[in-house]
Amino acid sequence: MVRTSAPEDAYTAEPFVPGRGGLAALRRAAADCRGCPLHRDATQTVFGDGNENARVMLVGEQPGDQEDRQGKPFVGPAGKLLDRALEEAGIDPSAAYVTNAVKHFKFTQAEPRKRRIHKAPNLREMTACGPWLAAELAVVEPELIVVLGATAGKALLGSSFRVTQVRGTVLEEEIHGRPERLVPTVHPSSVLRSDDREAAYRGLVSDLKVAADALS
Repeated sequence: MVRTSAPEDAYTAEPFVPGRGGLAALRRAAADCRGCPLHRDATQTVFGDGNENARVMLVGEQPGDQEDRQGKPFVGPAGKLLDRALEEAGIDPSAAYVTNAVKHFKFTQAEPRKRRIHKAPNLREMTACGPWLAAELAVVEPELIVVLGATAGKALLGSSFRVTQVRGTVLEEEIHGRPERLVPTVHPSSVLRSDDREAAYRGLVSDLKVAADALS
């Protein structure tokens, strides 16, 4: 039998997820999650936010610097761009539920007062956080999941997921024991990093229009 010195060494959030209750209960419990080592350096848990009866759930990678500081998902530059793209595609951002595959900010930092640089979570960290995403899906029961980027896709659909191969299409898959419809697209932060930002933005809006059509 392998002994672990701390809950985070087991790399699973399962012991922290309450067996009952809505999003408010999940959010309270997630604030104390130590299901993987990422909680040690992050400011706080950043749980999902939005309409508990949302028809569409948007799943991103992990909180960024601003999200980590404010405690809410998609409040930084990428979130503002996403809201604009959703509105242009015909999806009301205020009616959606937004969350991330990983609930703590993973970053590197050269020295204490330097800028914190985003670092992609690995498969073990994504898997550890999976019980929270499963719980969110069970409560919200969305009609459609919009998968934002490669990390979210791998967390939901497995390590072979490639966003470039399936973006802008409607997939039907079993996710955490539930049949789900999903539309993958790029993460809005990749639009901000693109050399041709306008073309990248138009591509994001085009994919989100596929999602809007799937909901109509």
